[in-house]
Amino acid sequence: MSIDMRQFHQTFFEESFEGLDIMETELLGLDIGDTDIDVINTIFRAAHSIKGGSGTFGFNDVAEFTHVAETLLDEMRDGVRPVTQTAVEILLKSVDIIRGMLTALRDEGEMDAAQVAEVKAELDSLLGDKGAEASSAPVADDTGSSITSTWTIRFKPHTEMLRTGNDPVRMLRALADLGDLDVRVNISDLPGFNDLNPEDAFLSWEMSLNGEVTEADILEVFEWVDDECDLEITAAATATSAENVSPESVAASLATTVKDSATATVSAKEATVPAARTSKPAKTSETTSIRVDIDKVDEIINLVGELVITQSMLGQMGGDFEETRNIDTARLEKLREGLGQLERNTRELQESVMRIRMLPISFVFSRMPRLIHDLSGKLDKKVNLVITGEHTELDKTVMEKIGDPMVHLVRNALDHGLETPERRVAAGKSETGTLNLNAYHQGGNIIIEIFDDGAGLNREKIHRKAIERGIITADDNLTDEMIEDMIFHPGFSTADQVSDVSGRGVGMDVVRKNIKALGGKVEVKSEEGAGAKFTIRLPLTLAILDGQLVRVGDDTYVIPLISIIESIQVNPEHVNAVAGKAELYKLRNEYIPVIRAHRIFGMHEEENELAGRLMVVVEGDGHRAGVIVDDLLAQQQVVIKSLETNYRRVEGMSGATILGDGTVALILDIAGLVNMFRGGRYDMPPPAPIKPGGSAANSEAA
Repeated sequence: MSIDMRQFHQTFFEESFEGLDIMETELLGLDIGDTDIDVINTIFRAAHSIKGGSGTFGFNDVAEFTHVAETLLDEMRDGVRPVTQTAVEILLKSVDIIRGMLTALRDEGEMDAAQVAEVKAELDSLLGDKGAEASSAPVADDTGSSITSTWTIRFKPHTEMLRTGNDPVRMLRALADLGDLDVRVNISDLPGFNDLNPEDAFLSWEMSLNGEVTEADILEVFEWVDDECDLEITAAATATSAENVSPESVAASLATTVKDSATATVSAKEATVPAARTSKPAKTSETTSIRVDIDKVDEIINLVGELVITQSMLGQMGGDFEETRNIDTARLEKLREGLGQLERNTRELQESVMRIRMLPISFVFSRMPRLIHDLSGKLDKKVNLVITGEHTELDKTVMEKIGDPMVHLVRNALDHGLETPERRVAAGKSETGTLNLNAYHQGGNIIIEIFDDGAGLNREKIHRKAIERGIITADDNLTDEMIEDMIFHPGFSTADQVSDVSGRGVGMDVVRKNIKALGGKVEVKSEEGAGAKFTIRLPLTLAILDGQLVRVGDDTYVIPLISIIESIQVNPEHVNAVAGKAELYKLRNEYIPVIRAHRIFGMHEEENELAGRLMVVVEGDGHRAGVIVDDLLAQQQVVIKSLETNYRRVEGMSGATILGDGTVALILDIAGLVNMFRGGRYDMPPPAPIKPGGSAANSEAA
């Protein structure tokens, strides 16, 4: 029976990528010149696991490349080689290469063979020509005679060895690759069928290995299980003239006879598992599984048990009502208690299930030390990275999508924010700049801050570049906040020259676009000469949102709370109109457009006048608007259901939810509504007369 090894691939890839992250983090923490054995052992173990797993699944290219990197780490671990900057840089390159090779294998893509060969050549060069030759050339003495050794190997796994995922067949295969191998399996300890536990090891092997093999080569094969087996290796080396040796003489010396009736001979080269033919897996760039703490699973199991008990109690009460057909006050009170308990259990279960998807933001933050290490060297800057709040949790889906915006913001801080050491010293600062990453919860959102102690935003330069690009005119009167916001304009850049780091005008607009797609917002505040702070505000999850229920006509809609600024009653003195264009409302010192929800949803609007009606002031896509509704209902968390999946795409709607009474309520896409309004795809009401307190001149100016 053949085993389909593909079923284990996903777990192998996930564990390997985690191992690579560990290697990268520990390499970045190594002190040059100081051999920290614990750190190097951690890196070595991660590399060794990747090499072993790759060999198990037949990913030989990965195993061979990782073996070379592992050799370098082994020399550092044994104190033979010092920890140098060159060695660390090459090992970091090796981590990138292994990650790329594994990604190509996972997605069934093509490896960059030239890049792999280039980094492998760097590793071989660092290890030295002598080491490279020793690994490939036959062992010889000074007289020119090659040493051919015959080894006897007795291998008896402990009973529990198979439970750790180790496979004796793989070890036998690795030995067969070293030379000519003859294997005899001992089945004398095999119990009867009724006493056989398939997870226990009962077999043992006695082998004869002939070839140009050292004891260290054999020990390396069993390195993973040296404490999970009884291993005995004995050697009888014979020296023969290199001129007289022949394949026939070697073959004759290896002739063996099986005498023990309790043993059987098997060829290790035939002990391979045939590859199963299966369909190609769907290619994906996102992780399709998560690891869950067992405590979270136990909590859900307990809550499900509570739900079952509550359901049973309510079912029994329903049966009593049906039998007696008598509803008294005591029974009604008991029913209310049961329904309250059901509500609490349901809410707790919902929160527990959501926590399963919650992961610490350290998964995103952990990518930044390597990015800063590479960029600071390229930009010739000294940077100290400070990370706080890395245990703050957010939804896995949000985390996967926030990674790229975070990279853009960190690159921007290093390139535009932090100065070179010379400029920092001239400005009276330390030559090493500080970049801070911070995360914390605030209400139902997660706040991520990226701030530095660099030069800050040069408003004068931003203003000048905006005029040059025609984004604004020299006569525009802009506040500091409006000028700083220019950096998010598509194609905008203050870089004087284009480099591979910045200057092409892409990045910051992508940041804002991606964050808005997640239902969040990004803001920037800067103090010239003291640094800049970027603040990202995101919902904790994309599956549930806090919403304000509103009534429009006879229907209920949901406005995301994160989009609401305030709710007011319309004052007729502040209503203005631009003939044929829009209605405007003067809200303190600015004019905002008025969007009548009835007109959007194609409903009849009984009252055309706005005086005294309710208006919800919202913000979307960087612009404010006032949405006219009939009534404000409750605020509550709602579970988002996709409209595209269950119906079709509806412009101005981001999804739908099911309310407690079973009715469907649509969730408004505020940014979409504002863009519809600004694009003219909105049925404007007939122009209303100018109200007292407003004027046509003011309206046109607005």
